[in-house]
Amino acid sequence: MTTNSQPLNQIQSHFLDRDRKNQSSGWTELWDTDRSHFWDRGKPSPPLIDWIESRPKESSPNSGRRLTALVPGCGKGYDVVMLALHGFDVYGIEVSHKAVETAEAYAAAELRKPSAYNFSSEDSRSPNNAGNVKFIEGDFFKADWEKMVAADRFQGFDLIYDYTFLCALPPDMRKDWARRMGELLSPTGTLVCLEFPLYKDLKALGPPWGLKGVHWNILAEGGNGIIHEESEENTGKLQGQFERVAYFQPTRTHEIGIGTDMFSVWKLR
Repeated sequence: MTTNSQPLNQIQSHFLDRDRKNQSSGWTELWDTDRSHFWDRGKPSPPLIDWIESRPKESSPNSGRRLTALVPGCGKGYDVVMLALHGFDVYGIEVSHKAVETAEAYAAAELRKPSAYNFSSEDSRSPNNAGNVKFIEGDFFKADWEKMVAADRFQGFDLIYDYTFLCALPPDMRKDWARRMGELLSPTGTLVCLEFPLYKDLKALGPPWGLKGVHWNILAEGGNGIIHEESEENTGKLQGQFERVAYFQPTRTHEIGIGTDMFSVWKLR
């Protein structure tokens, strides 16, 4: 378990004296100096693949249109492309121009010739069903980029996915993360989170910041996410915007989270 007494890694040192106003520039500097390998997983999230493929209706056209998905802090675009290959029109947002260029290059190659890791098995491939992909350079917490979501009668995203975006944010930004998720999700949409890292002490410095109990606090309870121990889930104090409709330990996940990652699914109340 990581504690404050252990040496800081390079990412933690990089963000040590940065306040919330300088978070975006911090990540941009890491991209610009070719240090994205610190967080790059090299493939899409296995639990998200398994969940999507076990629920074909989640990616089925609704009222004659493709469903839309958003991946904030999308990195090189692995999950964006995977969701497109499963039928969604997908938007990935990143603060760095270089990150967007990198993701666009990855998507162009991968959509042309998809890798096997985008599917749980060969039988799961859906020929000629790929949706559109668009990467946006912007700040998730501001609304100016939303005009680039070009969809008629757009009323929010049908699916939003978070894996390593929340854990990259300092704790005082967690409440704003939850607020924005509520603003961007359609009334009938689904927020899906691969909760990571849950093995890390909540008091330990990040990024990544430990998140055990944080999703429940900010989404279900309506708290600010600055907690020092996991919340009791049966307190009845559920004043958050979201209701958790599924919660389980995935059978497959990224190596770093095996045995600790949890998969949560949320709907607006």
